Order: sequence, then structure tokens, then C-alpha cells
Amino acid sequence: MLFVSPSVLTLLVLAAYPLVFIASAAFTESSLGLPFQEFVGTANLEATLGSAGVRGSLTLGTGYAFAVALASTLLGVITAVALHRSLHAGPVVRTALLLPMIIPPVVVGILFGFVFSPSGGLLDTLISRFTPASGTYAILSDTTWAIVGVGIADVWEWTPLVVLLVFTALLGQDPEITEAARLDGARGFRLFGHITLPAVAGTIAAAFLIRLILAFKVFDLVYVMTSGGPGSSTLVPAYLIWRTALQSFDVGMAATITLLLAVIVTVVTLPVFLIVRRLRHG
Repeated sequence: MLFVSPSVLTLLVLAAYPLVFIASAAFTESSLGLPFQEFVGTANLEATLGSAGVRGSLTLGTGYAFAVALASTLLGVITAVALHRSLHAGPVVRTALLLPMIIPPVVVGILFGFVFSPSGGLLDTLISRFTPASGTYAILSDTTWAIVGVGIADVWEWTPLVVLLVFTALLGQDPEITEAARLDGARGFRLFGHITLPAVAGTIAAAFLIRLILAFKVFDLVYVMTSGGPGSSTLVPAYLIWRTALQSFDVGMAATITLLLAVIVTVVTLPVFLIVRRLRHG
């Protein structure tokens, strides 16, 4: 008990106390400076569920998380397989591919803000070069494409994580099994589909799960690139919670949205977690 008490205390301070605080705030009238003013029961929950803006934000966040997690996983697997088959590329290439994950998210947001800038940005320059008559296109000011721009930055930043996990799993393969499959005539997609993919399927599923959870938490990129706009087209749940708590000072409503988001994340990720466990231990 003496040896495990620091870990237990840390868990209580960093996990249990914030959870109790959020749950308590969700059932009370709480502002930023005066929490727990009055018990209001389910009033915050009813107001939250009745808000079209909150429902839209949770729906947007769920769709966004699945889209960027799937894109990151597919690109990460392809890149990891390419690296594994080109080990002669050397550590410099592999290190360069991991750099986006090391860069702070705020810097990534600023970088892609420049990329998508309608006046001299990389995208604008390429469009002007190949289609001179098309004019400028401000992707981050478009209600349809703004969330796509944020997603591109998100995928660019976190795909290296998937690459690292899958590449490590590929290095851990038993080479004798692969060589035996080659002697039996397995090549290309047949070798990958029947030998390589089953061997790393658990790692791929785990990488998708991690990526999915990270995508639900996206805040920095939205804050820097779009501030939730234009309109509410990039108003993801994490940004909505921040705006409700620190701009509107409604901590009770923000806590309720947080609990709803936690429920959604649990419901969405639980089947993926069960698949991961089955693949890794089945």
C-alpha cells in the first residue's frame, strides 16, 4: 500500500476529482467564478439536448473524428508498408516522416493557415499556376471546405503516429513465415493480404482507436485556423466546450456538454476496443 499510494493519489487528483467536479457542475447552476450556486437537476441536460447548436457540434465532431481517423490509418499503413519494404531508405527519411508529430499543434495550425491563405498561400499559388482564370479560393472561409482544411492539417500531424506503430509491428514479424509464403508463390497483394495484414491487424486497429480518440479532442487546430467558423462549420465539441465555459462563463452547460461528449466517445470507441482486444489476443 505504501508503494502504490503515490500512484493512487495521483489518479485521484488528476482523474477522479475533475470527473466529480464536472458531474457536480452539470447538475448545478455554475459560472466560471461561482460554481455550484444552485442545484438545477436535469435543467442543463434538457437545455443541452434541446440546443440545435450542441447537437450539430456533437454530430460534426463524431463525423470528423471517424473521417480523419480513417484517413490517418489508411495513409499510415501505406506509408509504413512502403518504409518496411525500403529499409535502405535510412533513419533520416524515417525521422523526417515523424517530424509532423513532434511539431506543436498550434504551429501546425499556423502553418496550414498560411498554406490555405487566399493571398499568396501554397494552395492559392498552385491554383493560380495551373488554372490562372480560376481566381482565389479561401478554403478556411468556406462553410463547406473549412472543416476539410482542418482535417487535412490534423491528418498531416498525426498520421506519423500510425506509421510508427504499424512500422514497429512490421519489424516484429517472423521473417520465416514471410519467406515460407514467398516460396509457396505468394507475392504482392496476396502476400500482404494473407500474411502481413493478419499479423499487424491488431496494431492497425489499436492505431485507429488511438487516432479516433485524438480526433475527438481536436481543439488547437480549430482555435488557430478557424475559431469555430465560418458560422458553426468547424464548431467541434472541444471548441464549443471551451467557448461555453470561458467566453459565455456557463460552466454548468459546458460540463453537461463534456459529459455528453464522454458518453459519445465511449459508445463509439467501445466496439473498436473490443475488436482490438479480439485481434490482439484471438
